Amino acid sequence: MSRNVFKPLAWALLGGGLAVMSTAGAIDIPWFHSGKAGTPPATVTPVAAAAAQTAPLPALPPGSAPNYRAIVQQYGPAVVGVTVEGLHKTSNDEAGGDDPAQRFFRNMPGWRGQMPDQPFKGQGSGFIVSADGLILTNAHVVKDAKEVTVRLADRREYAAKVLGSDTATDIAVLRIDAKGLPTVRLGDPKQLQVGDPVLAIGAPYGLEQTATAGIVSAKGRSLPGDAAVPFIQTDAAVNPGNSGGPLFDAAGNVVGINAQIYSRSGGFQGVSFAIPVDVALRVRDQIVATGHAQHARLGVTVQDLTQSLADSFGLAKPDGALVAQVDPRSPAASAGLKSGDVILRIDGEPMVQAGSLSARIAQSAPGDRIKLEVWRQQKALDLTVTLARAGEDGKAQAAADSGPDAAGAPRLGLALRPLSRDERAQAQIEHGLVVQGVQGAAARAGLSEGDVVMAINGQPVDSVEALRKVLSAKPKSVALLVWRDGERLFVPVPLG
Repeated sequence: MSRNVFKPLAWALLGGGLAVMSTAGAIDIPWFHSGKAGTPPATVTPVAAAAAQTAPLPALPPGSAPNYRAIVQQYGPAVVGVTVEGLHKTSNDEAGGDDPAQRFFRNMPGWRGQMPDQPFKGQGSGFIVSADGLILTNAHVVKDAKEVTVRLADRREYAAKVLGSDTATDIAVLRIDAKGLPTVRLGDPKQLQVGDPVLAIGAPYGLEQTATAGIVSAKGRSLPGDAAVPFIQTDAAVNPGNSGGPLFDAAGNVVGINAQIYSRSGGFQGVSFAIPVDVALRVRDQIVATGHAQHARLGVTVQDLTQSLADSFGLAKPDGALVAQVDPRSPAASAGLKSGDVILRIDGEPMVQAGSLSARIAQSAPGDRIKLEVWRQQKALDLTVTLARAGEDGKAQAAADSGPDAAGAPRLGLALRPLSRDERAQAQIEHGLVVQGVQGAAARAGLSEGDVVMAINGQPVDSVEALRKVLSAKPKSVALLVWRDGERLFVPVPLG
């Protein structure tokens, strides 16, 4: 089972050198140099505040080519560059540099090599959504940032405050102390269709105000580790530095926020992904009101149906989300949802793919009541569920230690899900749980995302409950059998 190659679009200067997709160098970048934040260069005339307040672009007749020039002229001034400085937590893969001993030992389970924080400078993009200085960008652009600077299209610079960020949707909200700024016009991504033209504006590799065009390649994409977002897939060229920049439709409305690319090289290879702007606006409203975003949790692990599975359940076509596992302490369990159920609709909205369910739940609010149409034993039934609050990281996924149980079991620090049938076949293993998040004891022991936990203390595991059962005995340490990149190894995890 190969590692995924979905890449966030932030790029950074680490330790004074250039690092694009983990590639370091020593290149000077003149457009990073600027004067005092908040002071326009003497030779620059500020963009008129009315630039984005002009009449909307005319509606595009069917079959007509979009006027990209007009979109850039009218809304380009509202696209900004975002530069950040901070300290980067060095991971096991990055630590050690060229030291042969460090390189050898850093891949050993439980390695405790020296991993000093590294200063970094990074750059992304963003866009102004209100004339008083409210800006949207990606959460990963401002992650670990101590200083954030926003550079306008007319080269004025302002120190920015991060009002809040949400890792589940990868959205961050910034504010700068300015008035009368140009703004974008927000659109409805639900109106987009595959084949529609789109335009991206941002700062790839720091090249600010770069415009690239393409079409919508697909909608509602669910990417590994990003189940809360139904991504818009496009073939508009975006690269590191485009993170947080707007994606415009043919009429000049912002319909998405560029966030990721699928790449084996680190650069654009024809596939890019944007967060629908309606998702971002819900997060923005929560952050502005409370400083953080909350997401709902159903408490199930789901997978897509195949035609053979649909046939076995008596369904005419493979539409719906097949419930593989139900957390016994979740809203789903309380409502009577069971493993083997197929969720066909939520509040009347068809669930064609499993990823649609995750995104739909994540965009709901804790306490919302939803109606599920479920297929069970070859007949449909309706269930009503009151959603709970997702974890603080916003990810609604099965976790081995989402909280201590009644027995006070120790925490492993793993977020897990069962292997799909295709993943089992690809990895040639019969059971296991995929690591989707890692912290605490497991992180210190060297576990990482993409690992597969096959056994704990010699007992095979194919469910989170199997792990909880072992942990309920309050062991001081456990031995995990882990599948990693085609090999199996035991990893000791101290819990005391």
